[in-house]
Amino acid sequence: MMGASLRWVRRTRAAAYLRNTLISFGLTVMATRLFLELTGYPQLGSGAILIAHVLWGGLLLFGAALIPLLFVHRKALLWTSILTGAGVGLFIDEVGKFITASNDYFHPAAAPIVYAFFLLTALIYSQVRRPRRRDARTELYQALEGLEEVLDQDLNPEEKDELRARLTWVLEHAGTQERRDLAASLLNFMDAESLNVVPERLGRVESAFAHFTAWRRRHLTPPRLKAVVVGGLMALGGWAVWSLLVLLLRSRDPLFLEAKLAELVISGRVAGHGELIWFGVRLAAEGIVGALLLSSACMLLAGRDGLGVRVGVLGLTFALAVVNLLVFYFEQFSTVVTAGLQFLMLQALDEYRRSSLRPG
Repeated sequence: MMGASLRWVRRTRAAAYLRNTLISFGLTVMATRLFLELTGYPQLGSGAILIAHVLWGGLLLFGAALIPLLFVHRKALLWTSILTGAGVGLFIDEVGKFITASNDYFHPAAAPIVYAFFLLTALIYSQVRRPRRRDARTELYQALEGLEEVLDQDLNPEEKDELRARLTWVLEHAGTQERRDLAASLLNFMDAESLNVVPERLGRVESAFAHFTAWRRRHLTPPRLKAVVVGGLMALGGWAVWSLLVLLLRSRDPLFLEAKLAELVISGRVAGHGELIWFGVRLAAEGIVGALLLSSACMLLAGRDGLGVRVGVLGLTFALAVVNLLVFYFEQFSTVVTAGLQFLMLQALDEYRRSSLRPG
């Protein structure tokens, strides 16, 4: 009988599985939109029957839910993470049909909803990546999970050392004798000469990632990383400010202003005074982001790295979490590339902070 006070235990590779889901989710949405655009939005079915891709998404989600119920293996969780992302991508891509009375797949609100859902998942991923306070029960659960490699005769030296470190920690910190005894027994097993330990074998993806990591550490030194960060911030910030200035200057021409408003109205993105106000808010917010990013780049060039990084993180976070919701509404999925570059620049800033700046 399960005790009511027991906390849930996070899997050892929870962050990796959620990362797979995020990647699969994003790629599925973009691939679906691109495929439909290139093929002229074909319909599967005939007459009154239409098989929407939301049904395929539901089927993938159902399959993803069944796999871990039927199989006990890391590969099961790997495929679950991938199929979950693909399934939810196909499902959420059709959100426009379910928020409008006319079943409008192209409704402007669909894109920001998809983006917000992806952003929420990314936020969960960022929280899962954070280290948690260690406790003996969790360490034992994760050690038992790691013993799968022993059963598959695929335990490499690094995994063995990780298991031993977990079990040693439990032996030293466990509050109950039962857990200490279990940890001691497992440690004796790990130290047995009969335990089969094999050299680490990397798959193609893991090998490519390892080579990229080695290349990055060898060539992307802190000064070079700083140059990349400064250049990226200036490019993103300069483009945002320049685009705003060009739009404001061209808006002085009544013909351009009339054509721009007509484009927004015809596309359904501006249906009244309220949407027009939000369009203005979007422009102002993009200008603020551009100013923050340019200020961050200037601070980094002036040697005020700590403040520069904080301002850059503020600007990019504001862009990703707030501004892009408005941009996706008015520009739809054409802004995906910009959002991706902003995310990469945020990661580069974080890498520079961790590698070059002292804490505090």
